[in-house]
Amino acid sequence: MAHWISTLLIFLLAPVWSIAAPMHLVWSNSSSELVNQRRVSRLPFGAVIDRCTVPGTVALTFDDGPFIYTPAILDILRANGARVTFFLNGHGLGKIYENADVVRRAINEGHQLGSHTWGHPYLTTLDYPTIVAQMTQLETAFRDILGFFPTYMRAPYLMVNGLVLSIMAEMGYHVIGASIDTKDYENDNPGLIWRSFEKFKSELNAGGNIVLAHDVHEQTVRTLVQNMLSEIYGRGMRVVPVGECLDDPPAEWYRGSR
Repeated sequence: MAHWISTLLIFLLAPVWSIAAPMHLVWSNSSSELVNQRRVSRLPFGAVIDRCTVPGTVALTFDDGPFIYTPAILDILRANGARVTFFLNGHGLGKIYENADVVRRAINEGHQLGSHTWGHPYLTTLDYPTIVAQMTQLETAFRDILGFFPTYMRAPYLMVNGLVLSIMAEMGYHVIGASIDTKDYENDNPGLIWRSFEKFKSELNAGGNIVLAHDVHEQTVRTLVQNMLSEIYGRGMRVVPVGECLDDPPAEWYRGSR
């Protein structure tokens, strides 16, 4: 716990961004005052990333929460020593304020949190100010609960266009896609969920390693998560958050203000 508290302090002190150019705060060598420096990242902003770059890693990701099933997924992950990424919504099926304790638990247990917009709309149907509002409203919720907000996002339905990507670049977001899509929302039934597991294995065999699932479906929690973990570990691979599978330092996963 002490480790994660100290890590959070780094997140709170380190990053500050502007719309025009990503910035962060660092301590000046000559005084105790904070000075602005341009943030430099090896990862692109406003471009879809759908594959890990660190060999032997698989990034499990869960969209649309936090929800009533999220604590059960956290229990399974803790029992298996696995850390993942949750892309959170602010309002809708997943409600961030109503599940603030779950959000804090996920951070404290070493998971990465990303943005999935405030209300889960098709971003490709929205204009510039509305897309920005979808992102900044969720940033405010993250800041209210944790004191910082993510540099990673996933577009609802994986739908992006030139406008969406340009805005994400301006706002300093890494856009995460998926190279394995379990389609668990289509198979949320005890007799069907095996289809999602077979799809997961097939796309893992094809070289996929950023996995899309959802923490809002019962059969994902009851069946799919443990089976995916067992399959990954059985292949001698590691389960890590998206940021880690991209070799991005944890201090770069969040920022403190815009």
